[in-house]
Amino acid sequence: MEITSALVKELRVKTGAGMMDCKEALTASEGDFEKAIDYLRKKGMSAATKRSSKAAKEGTIASYIHMGGKIGVMVEVNCETDFVAKTDDFLALAKDLAMHVAASNPLYLRAEDISPEALEREKEIYRSQATAEKKPEKIWDKIIEGKLKKYYEDVCLMNQKFIKNTDITVETLVNNMIAKTGENIIVRRFARFQLGEG
Repeated sequence: MEITSALVKELRVKTGAGMMDCKEALTASEGDFEKAIDYLRKKGMSAATKRSSKAAKEGTIASYIHMGGKIGVMVEVNCETDFVAKTDDFLALAKDLAMHVAASNPLYLRAEDISPEALEREKEIYRSQATAEKKPEKIWDKIIEGKLKKYYEDVCLMNQKFIKNTDITVETLVNNMIAKTGENIIVRRFARFQLGEG
C-alpha cells in the first residue's frame, strides 16, 4: 500500500508524533492506520519509560484564567533542561494542560494519589450497585474493575481524555512530548480555583 503524505499528516494530527515517526509507523504497519497508532504509542511509551529515570528539575508553571476570572488554574510541568523548558512546544503543552484542568476539573493527578479510604468507598458503592442489580457475585470483581477504570478517567488528570483531542489521554499527550523532545517530562502538580467554592 502506498503511504501518502495525507495519511502521514492525518496520523501526525491524531497522535502528535513527528512526520518521520508517522511515516515509519505507517510503513511498519503496511498502511494500517490503527496499527500505526499502536506502533507509535509503543515507541512513545518505551521512550517515556527510558526517560523516566532522568531527573526533571527544570520546567514551567503555566496558568490559565477562564470565564472572566471565575476559574483559575496553575500547573507545574517539569523537564530535564532549561533549553526544552523554553521551547514553544513545551510551553504550549503546559498551557494546554492548564486549560484542560480548568475544563475537566480533575480531583487527582494520578490513580496512585487516591487515598485507600476513598478507593474503598468507591468499591463499596459499586458492590452495592451490583447487588441491587442482582448481578452474579462471581462477576462483581470484573464489574468493580471496569467501574474503577471509568472513575480514574473521570477524576485523574493523567487518565482523562485530552479536551483538544479526545482520541488520546493526557498521559499519551505527555508521552508524545517525551518522544518528541527526548527528555523526561513530568506533570508535577496542579491547583484549580473556582470563585465562590467553599
